[in-house]
Amino acid sequence: MHMSDDLISPAVGIAMCAVSAVAIAYSVKKSVKGECFSKEKLPMMAVMSAFIFAAQMVNFAIPQTGSSGHITGGILLAAMIGAFPALLSMSLVLVVQCLFFADGGLLALGCNIFNLGVIPCLIVYPLVFEPLAKRNMALASVLSVVLGLQLGALGVVLQTYASGIAGLPFAAFAASMLPIHLAIGALEGVATAVVLYFAYAVHAKKAALAFALMALLFGGVLSQFASQAPDGLEWSIEKAESHGKQ
Repeated sequence: MHMSDDLISPAVGIAMCAVSAVAIAYSVKKSVKGECFSKEKLPMMAVMSAFIFAAQMVNFAIPQTGSSGHITGGILLAAMIGAFPALLSMSLVLVVQCLFFADGGLLALGCNIFNLGVIPCLIVYPLVFEPLAKRNMALASVLSVVLGLQLGALGVVLQTYASGIAGLPFAAFAASMLPIHLAIGALEGVATAVVLYFAYAVHAKKAALAFALMALLFGGVLSQFASQAPDGLEWSIEKAESHGKQ
């Protein structure tokens, strides 16, 4: 769901960069106050950032759609290292992807940080995941990931529409984005629940080692078998463009 610069006008891009910058600055302040950069906590932040970076490289096919999706990881990050450090980790991942892998544009970086970081980490995690997780971890994981992706997908549609340069019909774009990301979110939600049950069941050092090994597995092995089908955003754009030509 990484937006490209082709979808975003300078006005929208700059505005969203400002919004995301404020959220990042606030998260830095809260993380410092919470001692999230201590010698005990910093290694887990680094490992989780590497894991999410690698996991986002592996697209999985969505059956019967011709589309694919990948783990976004906002809820997983927040559940493992806290909401504010999670936003910082996600922002770092997105900046590296943008600058070195051309995954998401520089103008659209603020939009991507907001959609993939601010929404799940600072909004959905504290309001949905934390209250539900006390009763049912699996339910909290699935609902939170699905809601986060739905809101993020809606954010993409609204930011694209407000930019007015892509020419995508609003209704058709939304009608493609929301259902396909519902499917992606359901799969990611189940995966998130499984990973969290494992992580909470083992010692922190063992969990960090496991995530480090999984990052190597995703980045070095599984990425070679990633689906070549267009991701949910690309697929939705194609659908919306086809609808607009009819």
